[in-house]
Amino acid sequence: MSASQDVVIEVHDLTKIYKMGKVEVQALQGVSLQILRGEVVAIMGPSGSGKSTIMNMLGCLDRPTSGEYMLDGEAVAQMTDDQLASVRNRKVGFVFQSFNLLSRQSAVFNVELPLRYGGMMEGRRARAEEALRAVGLEDRMTHRPTELSGGQQQRVAIARAIVNDPAIIMADEPTGNLDSKVGREIMSLLLNLNRERGTTLIIVTHDPTIAEQTQRVIRLRDGMLESIS
Repeated sequence: MSASQDVVIEVHDLTKIYKMGKVEVQALQGVSLQILRGEVVAIMGPSGSGKSTIMNMLGCLDRPTSGEYMLDGEAVAQMTDDQLASVRNRKVGFVFQSFNLLSRQSAVFNVELPLRYGGMMEGRRARAEEALRAVGLEDRMTHRPTELSGGQQQRVAIARAIVNDPAIIMADEPTGNLDSKVGREIMSLLLNLNRERGTTLIIVTHDPTIAEQTQRVIRLRDGMLESIS
């Protein structure tokens, strides 16, 4: 396999400018980086550094103002909203600090959602159940989020993130709403999924103990790449 095939994310001179009335805010200023397939990477930086913006770009939730972005071989920087949504559903799994589950639906229904959005009809329930078993929730499939602990809700969110077998999982402060013991369990689960499935894992975090468990740390400051270590 060539080096280019090993690269799952490649961005060149990525910029993002937000307009607030007559004021322009440069959230990203010419960021360039590569992330390899199967890597575990942390993105860190103080508030206002551009962490959320770069996550939105890499996760195809938003488009850059300028620059190039290749995701798993596809040029996505100038795609339409519909094209971005399609790539996002196929290529990216998201895990959020606040879980983002539908409270009135069962765990298995929540995990099915990316498959529903992708138009999958047959085998959808079986795929969702398999993902829940992978995160150790085979006995909680019919429970609603309100009937689950915080750690169990985050496991449902992780199952939802992996159900499409995405190229990358993006986790935004995935342990932020959990106590330290459950947070360690969730981090261990994510790392195990990375090892077993080879999924690229990108974690946005303020927590240095989380960053220490990754292979590389990307640090941003004032919308610019400060360091990669």
